[in-house]
Amino acid sequence: MATSRRSLPLLRTLMAGKTQTRTVTYMPRPGDGAPRPVTLIPGDGIGPLVTNAVEQVMEAMHAPVYFEKYEVHGDMKRVPQEVMDSIRKNKVCLKGGLKTPMGGGVNSLNMQLRKELDLYASLVNCCNLPGLPTRHENVDIVVIRENTEGEYSGLEHEVVPGVVESLKVITKFCSERIAKYAFEYAYLNNRKKVTAVHKANIMKLADGLFLESCREVATKYPSIKYNEIIVDNCCMQLVSKPEQFDVMVTPNLYGNLVANTAAGIAGGTGVMPGGNVGAEFAVFEQGASAGNVGKEKIVEQKKANPVALLLSSAMMLRHLQFPSFADRLESAVKRVILEGQYRTKDLGGVSTTQEVVDAVISKLD
Repeated sequence: MATSRRSLPLLRTLMAGKTQTRTVTYMPRPGDGAPRPVTLIPGDGIGPLVTNAVEQVMEAMHAPVYFEKYEVHGDMKRVPQEVMDSIRKNKVCLKGGLKTPMGGGVNSLNMQLRKELDLYASLVNCCNLPGLPTRHENVDIVVIRENTEGEYSGLEHEVVPGVVESLKVITKFCSERIAKYAFEYAYLNNRKKVTAVHKANIMKLADGLFLESCREVATKYPSIKYNEIIVDNCCMQLVSKPEQFDVMVTPNLYGNLVANTAAGIAGGTGVMPGGNVGAEFAVFEQGASAGNVGKEKIVEQKKANPVALLLSSAMMLRHLQFPSFADRLESAVKRVILEGQYRTKDLGGVSTTQEVVDAVISKLD
């Protein structure tokens, strides 16, 4: 008995020195390892650079995905039918930015994709990355934005010369389902609080309906704290005390503003992943829309930051139920950022896109 007691400290020492490198993630069904097709839209501006970065990393990992690539550009009148057919067949798409011309009556292809595929939820994950200094610490915000109505309904007309009406459409159906998605996301990801962003003090009917829907859904999730904040106060609170927010659920326009503000606080649009999802389809892209097409000079110098789309592709791999590949990719990206040797200009470095890609590949386990 005494010998057994003496051996316990030695056993603890040996166990402490042993690092567990593998964890049980999930038990796959037979056939889950079959390669999955993904529709790829390089898009405009920096899009081809950063989507090519993803292709290289996926190939280096031998990830079980292959891409069906299509040329789509923001100045087209519509997304080509063959591209829509590919997304409907594959259920998943990865895309670079599509530039929307200002004015001129040209519709946004991004909006066409969201409406025709009913991608009603936009998700942007804004969090601090180890090794990347920012003004605020402990930022870990998920912005969930209604993606199909509101000010983006596209219902505008000129009443008389010099007077234009633009309709903001809010429905009970769309408000309820985005609220349900936000609370379900919080529940499945062990998040503690959902904050609804609104302007119901002025838009009492439209934003009032949105809040009413959020409150009804909140009663079904008693373990998750629910609160509300007016959008202008929200912006002020974001830049002064962002760590107070967890999951945020918003109507369409507010979500765009909040997500880009949160991304800027947490490290910039070049490192924030995101995606759009509906009942059947999912499209993954750079999380924050500001700068997702980039400036011509960045394209010419080939110094676009691929981190956001690499992290978005890790989200895509989890969506496809390839969690170990997602973990490998995410870990490699975070190690490169932590070490700080290879960073693009927006993160204070001088590296090219390809140099960052090569660094990420070298860190893959």
